[in-house]
Amino acid sequence: MKLPRRRFLQLAAGAAALPAASLIARAQAYPSRPVRIVVPFAAGGSTDISARLIGQWLSERLGQQFVIENRPGAGSNIGTEVVVNAPPDGYTLLLVGASSAINATLYEKLSFNFLRDITPVSGINSVPFIMAVHPSFPAKTVSEFIAYARANPGKVNMASGGNGTAGHLSGELFKLLTGVNMVHVPYRGEAPALTDMLAGHVQAMFGTMPASIEHVRAGKLRPLAVTSARRSELLPDLPTVGDFVSGYETSAWQGVGAPKNTPAEIIDKLNKEINAGLADLKIKARVADMGGTVLAGSPAEFGKLIANETEKWGKVVKFSGAKPD
Repeated sequence: MKLPRRRFLQLAAGAAALPAASLIARAQAYPSRPVRIVVPFAAGGSTDISARLIGQWLSERLGQQFVIENRPGAGSNIGTEVVVNAPPDGYTLLLVGASSAINATLYEKLSFNFLRDITPVSGINSVPFIMAVHPSFPAKTVSEFIAYARANPGKVNMASGGNGTAGHLSGELFKLLTGVNMVHVPYRGEAPALTDMLAGHVQAMFGTMPASIEHVRAGKLRPLAVTSARRSELLPDLPTVGDFVSGYETSAWQGVGAPKNTPAEIIDKLNKEINAGLADLKIKARVADMGGTVLAGSPAEFGKLIANETEKWGKVVKFSGAKPD
C-alpha cells in the first residue's frame, strides 16, 4: 500500500526521534545500578579523599552507590587503563589527576591516549604545593634561594615522592624558569621524602599542602612560597613562587573522567551533580581544609585544563629528561 506523502513524513520523523528519545530516557534512568569510581592510587591519599568526598555526594543525590575502587600502580596508568577499556555507559568513572597529564609524555609506550580515550566530566579541586626548605638552610625567601643555588650549583638536594611525580616536576619547572641547578633525590612516596627532609638529609622540597602544612606550622619546615597562582587561605602570609618567578604555577588538581563515547546526556548529568556538590558549603569547607579550591565548571572547561596541563608538563618532562621509576 502506498502511503500518502504527509503520513510518510510523519512516520519518518517519528523514527528519527526514537534514538534521541532513547538517549534522554537512558540519561533520566541513570544510574540504575552501582557506579564505580576507579582511583589509580592507593587508599588514604588526597586523590582518594577527593574521590570519596564526591562519591558520597553522588550516592546521596542519585540514589545509587558510587563505589571507590583503588587500582594503584605504574604512576596511575593501571587504573586509567581499566577505565579506558570499560564500557562507555557511565558505570565506570576515573578520578583524574595531574599524573594523567604528566604520563602522556613521561611514558613512551602506553596502550591508550589519555586525551583521546578519556572524556572529561568535571573538575573537583586544585591544591598547591609548598616550596619549603629545612630550617637550617640559609635562604629565607625564594629570591635568596635562587641566589644561593646559583652560587652553589649542584649542592642543593631536592627531594620528591618519585620520578615524574607532580612534586618532582614542580621542582623541574622551577629549574627551567630560573636556571638554577638542583640535584633531584627521588623517594618511593612523599612520606619517606618528608622524613629525610625533616631530618635535614635533603634541603628542599615541593610538597603537597596536606602532607606538609602541619610540619610548616610546627616550625619543622621553612616555607618559602606556594606554587599556585594565588596565595593559599591556609597560609595567607606566604607569597607565591610566581611573585618571584614569572610564569610559574603548579598544582595537584583532580577531577572525574569517563571512557570515550560515554553518552553526552550522562556526562552532563554527572557534571551538573558534581558542580552542585562543589557548591555545597560542607564540601567547599572540606576542600579548603586540604588547602585547595574547587574546580567547578563544564566538561569543556575541564578538558581545556587537561589539554593545557598535558602540553605544559610535556615540555617540563622533555627538559628534565625524567623517566618513570
